[in-house]
Amino acid sequence: MNFDPRRLSDPTDFAENRMAAHSDHLWFATPEEASSGRSSFVGSLNGLWKFHHALNPGATLPGFEQPDLDDSGWQDIRVPAHIQLQGHGRAQYTNVQYPWDGHEQLEPGQAPTRHNPVASYRTRFVLDQPLAPGEQLSVVFHGAESALALWLNGAWVGYACDSFTPSKFDLTPHLREGENVLAAQVFTWCAASWIEDQDFFRFSGIFRDVELRRRPAVHVEDLRVRSELSPDLARARVVLQTQLTGRGSIRAQLEGVGELTAQPDGSLVIDVEDPRLWSPEQPHLYPLRIEVLDADGTTTEHLLQQVGIRRFAIEDGVLRLNGQRVVFRGVNRHDFGLQGRVISREQTEADIVLMKQNNINAVRTSHYPNNSCFYELCDRYGLMVIDEMNLEAHGLWDRLLREGLDDEQAVPGSLPQWREALLDRAESLVQRDKNHPSVVIWSVGNESYGGTNLLAVADRFRELDDRPVHYEGVHHDPRLPQTTDIASQMYTPAADVEAYLREHRDKPFILCEYAHAMGNSFGAVDKYLDLAEREELFQGGFIWDFADQAVLLPDGQGGSFLGYGGDSEEAPHDGDFCGNGIVFADRSPSPKLAEVKALYAALRIDVEADGFTVTNRYLQTPSSAFDCLVTTLREGHDVASTTVATDVAPGSTAHHPLPPLPTEPGEYAVTVCFRLREATDWAPAGHEVAFGQGVFRVGECPAPAVLPAPEVVRGIHNIGVRGRHFEALFSSLHGGLVSYRWSGQEMLRGMPRPNFWHAPTSNERGWQMGFENAVWQGASQHALPLPGPENPELSTDAAGVTLRYSYRLPTSPESSCTLTYRVTGEGRVEVLLECAPDASLPDMPEFGLLLCTRPEFSRLDWYGEGPDESHVDRRSGVRLGLWQGDVATQLTPYLRPQEAGNHTGVRWASVTDRTGRGLRLDCTAEGGMEFSALPWTPAEVENAAHHHELPRSRRTVLRPALRRRGIGGDDSWQARTHPEHLLPRGERLAFRLSFTGIG
Repeated sequence: MNFDPRRLSDPTDFAENRMAAHSDHLWFATPEEASSGRSSFVGSLNGLWKFHHALNPGATLPGFEQPDLDDSGWQDIRVPAHIQLQGHGRAQYTNVQYPWDGHEQLEPGQAPTRHNPVASYRTRFVLDQPLAPGEQLSVVFHGAESALALWLNGAWVGYACDSFTPSKFDLTPHLREGENVLAAQVFTWCAASWIEDQDFFRFSGIFRDVELRRRPAVHVEDLRVRSELSPDLARARVVLQTQLTGRGSIRAQLEGVGELTAQPDGSLVIDVEDPRLWSPEQPHLYPLRIEVLDADGTTTEHLLQQVGIRRFAIEDGVLRLNGQRVVFRGVNRHDFGLQGRVISREQTEADIVLMKQNNINAVRTSHYPNNSCFYELCDRYGLMVIDEMNLEAHGLWDRLLREGLDDEQAVPGSLPQWREALLDRAESLVQRDKNHPSVVIWSVGNESYGGTNLLAVADRFRELDDRPVHYEGVHHDPRLPQTTDIASQMYTPAADVEAYLREHRDKPFILCEYAHAMGNSFGAVDKYLDLAEREELFQGGFIWDFADQAVLLPDGQGGSFLGYGGDSEEAPHDGDFCGNGIVFADRSPSPKLAEVKALYAALRIDVEADGFTVTNRYLQTPSSAFDCLVTTLREGHDVASTTVATDVAPGSTAHHPLPPLPTEPGEYAVTVCFRLREATDWAPAGHEVAFGQGVFRVGECPAPAVLPAPEVVRGIHNIGVRGRHFEALFSSLHGGLVSYRWSGQEMLRGMPRPNFWHAPTSNERGWQMGFENAVWQGASQHALPLPGPENPELSTDAAGVTLRYSYRLPTSPESSCTLTYRVTGEGRVEVLLECAPDASLPDMPEFGLLLCTRPEFSRLDWYGEGPDESHVDRRSGVRLGLWQGDVATQLTPYLRPQEAGNHTGVRWASVTDRTGRGLRLDCTAEGGMEFSALPWTPAEVENAAHHHELPRSRRTVLRPALRRRGIGGDDSWQARTHPEHLLPRGERLAFRLSFTGIG
């Protein structure tokens, strides 16, 4: 049978001969196999397949499926893999746009015909032993994008087009002795692609495992395990239901409890007294061992199903786990890594371990079912999951809004041709994942507006299972509010969430996406966590998202770089909008992750000079389960440490006293941290789960000795100021400090200048910061010294020499600023930058100094907040201390270069060479300054689209600042930095610091 490509354009034609969806259990020949997890009934077809690539269905090879076809000249391709990452076609990243938009004139449901690449695959297999009587053989494709047609030995097998759930076919009728030839065609686009418009890279091919599975004559085709808890949680009943093929029976044993007993309805049950309940904190699983027997009593297979006893439901209007209100400290996660959506179990496990280590307790699968192993691992490690169906029609929703179409024209909406495909996807999701205790909510899909089809999906979920149902689209199309059991929104500011809940009290509320973590972002997220503590109906949210999506591409210089939209020469594309992760594409942590860990910590610690207060937000874990360590630093140096016994019950708060601070004058940082007492599956003993810090000043440090004022040399165009080890040269001609020599070595690589600008962050680009704030870019680059012999103004006193420059700034209306230098006898240059911009001007991106020094000054030391990059609205994850770094690595590798590398609360910082010679900057203002040391200027960073395009560094660029604009983070397309994290408008700004040579 030849495949008719017209089927690709029919939304009602979504499966043929595909076997019914069922639970994702495995079966084994022996109990030992079951314990190992490796089944002799399962054979892998992963590996090299023969491959032919065609640009469209019309260019495929006729008869490619025939077993006698000579495919020796075909290319090899790995399975699983995306064909685009194996040299066939281009990777394409789009968010809302359909990949074919503008290339072909199509209506919803029509598949492209001119450019619809087809991957033709062939592989051969020989059964290790013939099928036993009654035994059957099936093949499972766990993921293929987006439509799959299958033949065995030239005979037609079947068709399926749900990319993200298993497609299982019975091969038994077409098997032959010896070698068998399995042939598959995977079409890039089909009708279903209109409802698979997720925000991700567009790939095609077989991207998840392919398995052969032998099914004994008597076989558990499907099983369902439910736990029913008494109201007081003191007793549980575990209920097992199975669907057997063939005549037989089963026996089942719940390990540590006993044997299940048969009921009249065919189920097996067992009662559990004082059950250990599953939760993210204590994800206890009971092994359920199942033995299958045929009619003669002979065992045909063994099953091992892990059972989590828990109750998750809406109770008293609130989402509760085991009777307790939950707060989702969650993330969205794409099944995506450096090989695209080809994700191994090991990579998946590493993701989950990283989440657990950083206090994440929940995941939303975005926006399709993940690989089955993900759920098994969430069961074991303890993560709550919103399991989302494979549905997103964002581009069609966007068309609805752009063209002003009627709601009835929404796709899939209420259109009958889409209904059965959607219900099939709902069935596939529930049947596969129903036995996982980690799955607490079913989600209808994402960004697909509304309609009766989506309500039908929600109702199907409810028919199949008792978990709550989620769909955010009801917020935009409220015609059918019963589609969702949970009020859900995206990217709503915390204040607006609070206002909404003052008026709407009928459903629990979550943010299924929030804190859009694109580039240098994730600012002011603490407001959401604070709201979740005081508003019962706000039950947390899911950060967008976990990891950057990027693909490795050659950089033309023998290396590679992480590419985003457009880097594969594809169009249309959506640029770097795929760089939203709290970790980078290679899973190395971004500075945002430290903030996540701090804000998501279940223990909140508030430190005062004489004690600390612990608020325990765990559901069932007392603070006594952790070691509590208190350390005291003076000016960054250890002076004391001690352990404190705590026993704060879940949901409680308690205060613990501390000894008085030392009497020696100075600044003291007291840090209280809680650490794992014992190793867990996800972290070693000693892993920190939470910390809090207080900073206190004791007394006044004695003032340093004052040397006599340095010598002044008055030239025609320059004023020299010199002392024993230094010389500074101030220019009347160029309007600034043109030289600063220390021990005979020039320290500067350019004249220090006022700076009001930084390379736009992703969030700032989203609201067109470059257009709105261009006056401050011009002011930074084109400040004009006032003409005349009195610029600089010069004065001297017994301890120093003062020079004051005035500048005109090319703003409209015009602004001015002054830069005052005071040079003391020991060579310290004290700087005062002052400006009073007109209130009509936009707020500044930053207010500080740009000072370039020698490139060999590449070691950065600072006393301030660290070790990670921080900003005024993202500093919960950093702490005051002494830190060290390499200037070359200070520009955080966000997917696209942007403002990065900042540190808040910096009291002093130095950049030095290998010998210790360099420059030190000090700020004595309370709370310190903001500071960065980078190899590039803001203009160089802004002009690079990728990190490998940054120019060769010829200097170290220091940017001490009174303040930089907060990075924001509510979203990345219109949300602004919160007002309290902006530089004030229309007020006098003054920034003091000093610098001196060292070494």
